[in-house]
Amino acid sequence: MKPITTVPVKLDGGRGYDIRIGAGLVDALPAAVREIAPGARALLVTDKNIADLHLAGVEMKFRRSGVDLHTAVIPAGERSKTLTQYVNLLKQLTEIDDARGVIVVAFGGGVVGDLAGFTAATYKRGIPFIQVPTTLLACVDSSVGGKTGIDLPAGKNLAGAFHQPRLVVMDLELLRTLPPRELRAGYAEVVKTALIFDKKFFEFLEADLGALLDAAPAAMARAVARCCELKARTVERDEFDKKGIRAVLNFGHTFGHAAEAALGYGRLRHGEAVAAGMLCAADMSARRGLVSETIVDRIHAHIAAAGLPVQFKGCSADAIYSRMKLDKKFSSGKMRVVLLERIGKAVVADDATPAEIKAAIKGRVAN
Repeated sequence: MKPITTVPVKLDGGRGYDIRIGAGLVDALPAAVREIAPGARALLVTDKNIADLHLAGVEMKFRRSGVDLHTAVIPAGERSKTLTQYVNLLKQLTEIDDARGVIVVAFGGGVVGDLAGFTAATYKRGIPFIQVPTTLLACVDSSVGGKTGIDLPAGKNLAGAFHQPRLVVMDLELLRTLPPRELRAGYAEVVKTALIFDKKFFEFLEADLGALLDAAPAAMARAVARCCELKARTVERDEFDKKGIRAVLNFGHTFGHAAEAALGYGRLRHGEAVAAGMLCAADMSARRGLVSETIVDRIHAHIAAAGLPVQFKGCSADAIYSRMKLDKKFSSGKMRVVLLERIGKAVVADDATPAEIKAAIKGRVAN
């Protein structure tokens, strides 16, 4: 029997759930659906890329199990995280819902998880859903913690809700089908987690980078499990992002989200934007005297060695800054950003000035 790692997420009111990590776990997905929502119809949401690779096999497993499965296949990419796709999913839920109820299964990357999760959060004021992340990025970031949402023309994730999954299933065999660029983009979030929480974990990443980029099972299982443990503990302490504890998870994201929007969604992978965004934040940390330039150089070297961007290309610093001002963390001329005090320790700064932010962006925009 292949080993399974279970990371519990403990929340008030009996709303906790497990994150199951291992190989071949998709085989047990129909049983999980029956356990969580006995007799319910299931709407599995995925994108075309994942559907082409895995949907036929998953549908066969559900047919054999007797679970009534319906599917919704959306176009791949960030541009599908829209009001149009959201309404389409709501419509499909109304068509299949009956007295037995309905459950949503998000089978894909972060876009699928965010969109399907938001649909589950808002249909009948909340129905159960299961996260089955198929990308490294979704495994270590978006599938854990209950943040769901869609993009609006003005910016990323401007419509959203907190809605915790009932279960997260991480089948590491799915990661071996990822294109190298997608795997690297997901790896950026692994680096982020280490930088803000765990110096020894970052040292492991430095030592085992080659194995991780090859999706070697043992190294990947260790990295994914550690990321989930660290995020789960953070979510437990600050589920709704009200205490400032969970805010550290945005390290690199404020800069990265703005660059994604400035470039046009889809041109830059989320993890790629976060990689350069982390270096913006590291540069700003050094300018404030929180970390040394040696630390910044070490982070830069690891991100570059992973094949991730160390600069933003194709847009101006002014364009990125203009998008940052639309962020909900921008207020009264100041921006809340996450900085580093050292590798393994992040701090939230609520007083970042326009001059500081512009300097950090300009230092990471390619001429």
